[in-house]
Amino acid sequence: MQPAASSQVVTGEAVALDLRRAALPSRVVAGLVDGLLQLVLGLVVFGLAGAVGAGASEAAASALVILALVTTLIVYPVTFETLLRGRTPGKAVMGLRVVRDDGGPVGFRHALVRGLAGAFLERPGITLFTAAVVTSLLNPQDKRLGDLLAGTVVLQERVAVRGGPVVTMPPPLAAWAAGLDLSALPPDLALSARQFLARSAQLTPAAREQLGSQLVAAVTERVRPAPPPGTPGWAVLSAVLAERRRREELRLSPAPAPPPASASPVLPPPASEPPSTAPGGFVAPG
Repeated sequence: MQPAASSQVVTGEAVALDLRRAALPSRVVAGLVDGLLQLVLGLVVFGLAGAVGAGASEAAASALVILALVTTLIVYPVTFETLLRGRTPGKAVMGLRVVRDDGGPVGFRHALVRGLAGAFLERPGITLFTAAVVTSLLNPQDKRLGDLLAGTVVLQERVAVRGGPVVTMPPPLAAWAAGLDLSALPPDLALSARQFLARSAQLTPAAREQLGSQLVAAVTERVRPAPPPGTPGWAVLSAVLAERRRREELRLSPAPAPPPASASPVLPPPASEPPSTAPGGFVAPG
C-alpha cells in the first residue's frame, strides 16, 4: 500500500500548505466504521418507529420509515461533521478530517451537501458506491463526488511517528533559556511550534516564513525575558522547546534516593566504670 500523498492547500491568506490527504483505503475503513454505527442507529430508529407506528395508517407508517432512513443516512454524517468540525466517529478512528478547499473548517452547508450526495448519489444512492470510488481514484486530491460538490477535501491528521528530529538547544541561547519563565506558554502553542520545526522543510518558502513569524511572535509574547536581539526565529523556538523539555524531564524523573544512614559508632564505656554485664548493654544499677 502506498503512503498517502501530499496535497497543496491554499489558505484564505494565499499561503500554500503541503498537507497529507487521506488515501482511499483509510477512507474506506472510516466508512465501514460509520456504516456499522449507522446500521445500529437504523435498527434502533426503525424499532422505535415500528413501536410508535403500530396500528397507524399506511401513510403514517411510510412517513416513519422515511424519517428513519433520513436520520440514519443524512442526519448522522451531517450532525457529526458539523459539531466535530469535519469528523465522524469513523474519521476520528482513522485520524481523518474534512476541511474546505482553503484549509478552513467545514460548516453546516458543506456537511449537508456531502451528506445529501452520499445518501442519494454515492453510498446507498443510485450509483451504489461507484461514483465515490471512481471520482476518488481519478481526482488528483482523492475527492469523492460529495467533496467536489461541497468544495471540501479529506486530510490525514494523525500520522504515525517515525522518529522525527529532536529539538536541540542552540548553545549561544542556553544561558538565556535557563532563566526563562515558561509558565504562560500553553501546551498547544508548544506543540504547534514543535510540529512546525519538524515539518518546516516540507512547507513552501512563503508558508514557512509566514507561519514561522507568527509562531515566534506568539511564543515570545508568552515567555520572559525577551530573546537577545537579532536571534533567528528557528533558534528562539528551538531554545524554548528544548528548555521546556529539559524541565519536564526533570519534573518527571524520580527523585534520587537518600543516602543510607551511617551506623552510629559504638563508644567504649568510660574508663572509670567497669564493663557492664547486665542485659541490654547498660551499666547495672549499683
